[in-house]
Amino acid sequence: CISSAASDVYKRQHFVPGGELTQQVQIHTLYSDHHGWLRGWLGKKLGCTERAADLMHDTFLRLLTQDKLQNLQQPRAYLLTIARRVLVDHWRREQVERAYLEALAQLPEQYAPGPEEKYLILEILLDIDHRLAGLPVVVKHAFLHAQLGGLKQQQIADELGVSLSTVKRYLTQAYTQCYFALEAGG
Repeated sequence: CISSAASDVYKRQHFVPGGELTQQVQIHTLYSDHHGWLRGWLGKKLGCTERAADLMHDTFLRLLTQDKLQNLQQPRAYLLTIARRVLVDHWRREQVERAYLEALAQLPEQYAPGPEEKYLILEILLDIDHRLAGLPVVVKHAFLHAQLGGLKQQQIADELGVSLSTVKRYLTQAYTQCYFALEAGG
């Protein structure tokens, strides 16, 4: 940890001409002032101090990747907002990973992918999940049945217990979402 005198020297060295602190100093200050509190909050949510430390660092990494950090009036509220998003992403990743591993367990051993292939497939699944974020679960299921399961639209309708026109609407929603996610560079 850095003493307050050393922190003051560090801050003086990183002022920009307009009198504003650089983003690096803002993040350093946020980290030194609030990392313990944030790790404790995440620890309570996760029940695991090691995972809490990882997600606390992920929270600060998101700060580092932002273009510009606003002048924060309520730094803990701001950190909490980012940490909640990191936490949701973590839980979503765990859910996708768990479903993938359950599906792999159903395969005969000779068809199971190797470690590298497992990792790449999981990353692709997470990317698909990210692109489909915000869509209803049934729409995601229809899309996955079509794209990954290779089912025809009528088969998807039968599987989901909906009409063929509903499946067509679901797939249009999913394709549109993917299109705009790709256009946005996401």
